[in-house]
Amino acid sequence: MGRALSSRRQRIPTYIYFPFDYTRTPSSLQTTFSYCATLTSPIGVPLVCCIFNSPDCNLRFKCKESVRQADKYEPLFGIEQEYTLFDLDGRPLQWPQNGFPAPQGPYYCGVGADRAFGRDIVEAHYRACLYAGVEICGTNAEVMPSQWEFQIGVCKGLKLGDDLWMARYILNRICEDFGVVASFDPKPLSGPWNGAGAHINFSTNQMRNKNGIEHIYKAVDKLAQTHLAHMKVYDGNGGLDNYRRLVGVCETCVYDKFSFGVANRKASVRIPISSAENGCGYFEDRRPAANCDPYAVVDALLHSIILDSAVNSS
Repeated sequence: MGRALSSRRQRIPTYIYFPFDYTRTPSSLQTTFSYCATLTSPIGVPLVCCIFNSPDCNLRFKCKESVRQADKYEPLFGIEQEYTLFDLDGRPLQWPQNGFPAPQGPYYCGVGADRAFGRDIVEAHYRACLYAGVEICGTNAEVMPSQWEFQIGVCKGLKLGDDLWMARYILNRICEDFGVVASFDPKPLSGPWNGAGAHINFSTNQMRNKNGIEHIYKAVDKLAQTHLAHMKVYDGNGGLDNYRRLVGVCETCVYDKFSFGVANRKASVRIPISSAENGCGYFEDRRPAANCDPYAVVDALLHSIILDSAVNSS
């Protein structure tokens, strides 16, 4: 069990996110950071998402330019952020001290003390995000016990990244109060346990309108051609984390083979039944890992589908 948990620590890109009073920030610091997301609480205290001002390593800077170029197509995004809760002893929250819980099956969207581990944390996080102004729209228990998900969106690409990073920060702060650790590791446990992803839902104005399914399939074709380039930016470790997660089982596709299908949870890209039946809508890219940088994911999708240019993997 110890070896299975050895890689659970999440690898998150080196951005800095913290709440503070902008009016009290020294002028020297104001020239160092980019204030990309400001969410004001009902009592007027802002939560500010900060990133170092360096175009060379600032993925938000690059994403912002891609969003600007693609704006006329009105791309919209939603993301499903999965995470796993751990006790301080390194075991998943409320798992038996000796052995494992019952096999996966009854935990997904489950209720009851023997199926839902950590709901108080999940609901506290949801309320805190609403209070802070994060565009959070849902939450649910996941397939693996002690694993949960929250959803951000529907919103434009830059806001998706800003709000997801803020929601991640808030989750870690909530967990701190409960004495629990939130992990974004894409495969926190080896064996027959689901990994953690950050599935992203995407559409353009053409996809959402009549006969939009044709544009959805055109986008899927483009993603097939740039599959490996996307895999390099779809986790926090240049593709190595997804290599552990995307093995063709536990509701995942295969890492080095692109696939798609209607209502297929084992495909790289899933087309919802509603989109297929209505002839328009959106698609779900199931490849991004739980520790992905949302700015990099948004940027890659826009480059491949709309801008028809190479994916930025730097």
